[in-house]
Amino acid sequence: MKTSLFGMMVGMLCGISAWGQENIPLLDFSGETSRHTVIAQGTPDLYQGHPYSVLLPDGETVFCVWCVGHGGPAGPMAKSVDGGKTWTRIDARLPEGYTKHRNCPSIYRLVNAQGKAFLWVFTAQPKMARIVSADQGETWEEKPSLGISNVMAFSTIIPKHPGVQDGQYLGFYHHRAVPGEKAYDGEPRGSRQARLEVMMSETQDAGFTWSEPRLVASVEGKDPCEPCAFWSPDMKEIAVLMRENRGTGRALMTFSRDNGKTWDAPTNTSWELTGHRHIGTYLPDGRLFFAFRDTAPKSPTKGHFVGWVGTYDDLKNARPGDFRILLLKNYAGWDCGYPGVFVTKEGDIVALTYLKYDNGPNKHSVVATRFRMEELHQ
Repeated sequence: MKTSLFGMMVGMLCGISAWGQENIPLLDFSGETSRHTVIAQGTPDLYQGHPYSVLLPDGETVFCVWCVGHGGPAGPMAKSVDGGKTWTRIDARLPEGYTKHRNCPSIYRLVNAQGKAFLWVFTAQPKMARIVSADQGETWEEKPSLGISNVMAFSTIIPKHPGVQDGQYLGFYHHRAVPGEKAYDGEPRGSRQARLEVMMSETQDAGFTWSEPRLVASVEGKDPCEPCAFWSPDMKEIAVLMRENRGTGRALMTFSRDNGKTWDAPTNTSWELTGHRHIGTYLPDGRLFFAFRDTAPKSPTKGHFVGWVGTYDDLKNARPGDFRILLLKNYAGWDCGYPGVFVTKEGDIVALTYLKYDNGPNKHSVVATRFRMEELHQ
């Protein structure tokens, strides 16, 4: 991991018609297997899919959840105590009913006003199902589902008041609905008029109860989904990146400057940020890093697991950013993404995903890759 990524630059993102922006470097360390950790190996019969992770405050303990099959049943969970270098399966700790939950589990650490921390896992079905741990993941309890119609459960949860420990959080997800009428569960359209919409719900007690959902983004002729919400560097604005599921153009973004009460009309991101299921973090130098499935037309890494590095201003103004990274090659041609992203105590930047890891008979695996700030092109 001492090789400079600048020295591994493989070219420039090319084609003004494809990107609509100036060219930026494309870095590639996807072939460096020493960076990789296989968290859950796929087999010819077993598909490991749709992971999500959470890093605890010690900077070393990580939990990862995923489902079996594409949008299939939940059940697997793994724990790492060394920043994601090695993993132990802890499925046996989980409630028996958890295996009946389905589609894209996500995991979060929420803290109440008294300082008590809870680990929550939310799953799409049935109607935002959930389990919780009050002891740092040693034991788990199933709680009643939230009863919220959705395609995928909370994609991100952020503090409502950053820097304040008050148990208040905002949860972002998407559903399929006829605007102003009915929301549907799961993937079926249910109606020709139904479209994907991004929604938000609030909790004031660190995840136990949630408010009636409110609309964040609905766009005529487009399907915004899989929202990634985060605070601006000055903590005055919430930004939300969104997948555009119809493939009609770039990814989408929207902003709120009143703690989520109102939202700007969604606008396009740059082509360089166009993809599915963005998850990101701030880097030690203040820039942003996002990992996602590349879906930009004519991109040299389309269908693979990529990263983007740039400033908040780059993102907000739809500028290309500093560079993109080919994190992992996906031998399935398309089906990958749904990442976990975190920065460890040691300074490793870790991005994990599900993908077909090689060209052999095995189905998708859950795989992590890692790098350091000093390896990035400055």
